[in-house]
Amino acid sequence: MTLAIFDLDNTLLAGDSDHAWGEFLVEEGIVDAETYRKANDRFYQEYLNGELDILNYLGFALQPLSIHSMDELLRWRSKFMDKKVRPMLQKKAKELLNSHRQRGHTLMIITATNRFVTEPIAELLEIEHLIATEPEMINEHYTGNVAGTPSFQEGKVARLNDWLEAHNESLDGAWFYSDSHNDLPLLKKVDNPVAVDPDSKLDEFARNKGWDVMTLRS
Repeated sequence: MTLAIFDLDNTLLAGDSDHAWGEFLVEEGIVDAETYRKANDRFYQEYLNGELDILNYLGFALQPLSIHSMDELLRWRSKFMDKKVRPMLQKKAKELLNSHRQRGHTLMIITATNRFVTEPIAELLEIEHLIATEPEMINEHYTGNVAGTPSFQEGKVARLNDWLEAHNESLDGAWFYSDSHNDLPLLKKVDNPVAVDPDSKLDEFARNKGWDVMTLRS
């Protein structure tokens, strides 16, 4: 098995689904607009700066899941997919995914964004394997806590290693596509690292290393 691994936000998508979910909650009046938007934007900037405290952020991001029924959450998520996610889809990303499929590669998304937000996106992209941050659920109700290790920075490596061990697979010949310097721990582990529409830190690092740099934006 040769793995073709993809970051999701600002890589396969022309935008950040995690931040967009927060914007959606604000726009729908589900959360307090002023307070939530400020916090959402602040955390996103910290992520871009490489300064994000992931557990602090997840305490914020997962809290709305814990105070609403699953029926409400699923109804909102369906609307979110149409309103926010579908406009982020990229033709060139679809072509890239298909090129790996044609080579017989196994496709995977690995993302720090939580599974509630990202699972239907992986399904939309027809990618079977998803490693995402797992919101804790007890008795079919989200608690607002994280289950296990968040798939962020070095956590992506740890979660992927767990998956490889469980499936008796390796990273031999693997590809990993990402836009973010936060993903350098995993990019350094694969045989074929690719910087996709990279932030300035990743762009500089990738070019110094001679890695491929590409764009999926129209």
